[in-house]
Amino acid sequence: MTAYRRLILLALALTTLVVVFGAYVRLSDAGLGCPDWPGCYGQLSPLHAADEILQTHAADPQGPVSLPKAWKEMIHRYLAAGLGFIIIAVAVLAWRRRADPGAAPRVATALVGLVIFQGLLGKWTVTLLLKPAIVTAHLLGGLTTLALLAWLALRAHGIARLDASRGLISVARTALILLAAQIALGGWTSTNYAALACTDFPACHGSLWPAADYANAFHVVRELGMTADGENLPLAALTAIHWSHRLGALLAGAVLLALAGALLRRHHTRRSGLALAAALALQIALGVANVAFSLPLPLAVAHNAGAAVLVGVMVWINYRLRGNQVSVKTTQRRAGHAGRENSYA
Repeated sequence: MTAYRRLILLALALTTLVVVFGAYVRLSDAGLGCPDWPGCYGQLSPLHAADEILQTHAADPQGPVSLPKAWKEMIHRYLAAGLGFIIIAVAVLAWRRRADPGAAPRVATALVGLVIFQGLLGKWTVTLLLKPAIVTAHLLGGLTTLALLAWLALRAHGIARLDASRGLISVARTALILLAAQIALGGWTSTNYAALACTDFPACHGSLWPAADYANAFHVVRELGMTADGENLPLAALTAIHWSHRLGALLAGAVLLALAGALLRRHHTRRSGLALAAALALQIALGVANVAFSLPLPLAVAHNAGAAVLVGVMVWINYRLRGNQVSVKTTQRRAGHAGRENSYA
């Protein structure tokens, strides 16, 4: 199992790099640095396509194509392709070792399917000119890959599971679902370039309920920066996207904080509670700092990395809490029965 574990950890580390570097590519406006797929102007690398790239850049210096942007885009593709081959190797090893308790061949196979779909989303991101729905789905696919690899790593390493009440397990699962929804809102905010639609904090345009156009904001099938009718997306729609992300942060943050508090009160889960509280505090601070400092690239990328860290922490917590899922009342009832039996003995 040693090679299998190491390969999973390598895939997990590379997935984190791909997710964070992908955010860097998107936030530095390099997503169309190579306007075709999978190569760059039909070539293996920007070095081979330098003449075409330089000509395109000279014709439109403010456009999406330049040599540095092309290299960013292609490096991201190289990393993603490498990750795909490693995940295929993980799946092959998982099936070979399927008799081992730490192997999970079905999950590993699902990962292969997910990575293939991710490749298609990467292609459509370019060929469909950064459609927000496709780019957001690509982000969510990357974090789903990370979550499944984290689960595989925990299983392969035989991480101990804890007995927990149904209530605590329900809170942990709810928190994970809300985190996923909040990440989707964050992705929608980023891919629609709505991160600076509200430049003040905690209010937006001086109001705690700003004027917003929610209908156009969440119309999924449309072009970047356009409404479904082909008009320019108004500021009110961008405001709706941004404000929804903030409201989602309040809800998800409250549930995650409640979960962290519950974990901190239990001796065996204190470490995971501390990890969750620290990751949540850092992510909130990064979100506020991005607004306060007008979205500097390092902070924006760090905010995406923070989301990946939170996903990893929440997978760890949910994995560990999947022990004997008994309610507190059931535990008390069993203890009572045991006490009565002892008194008769």
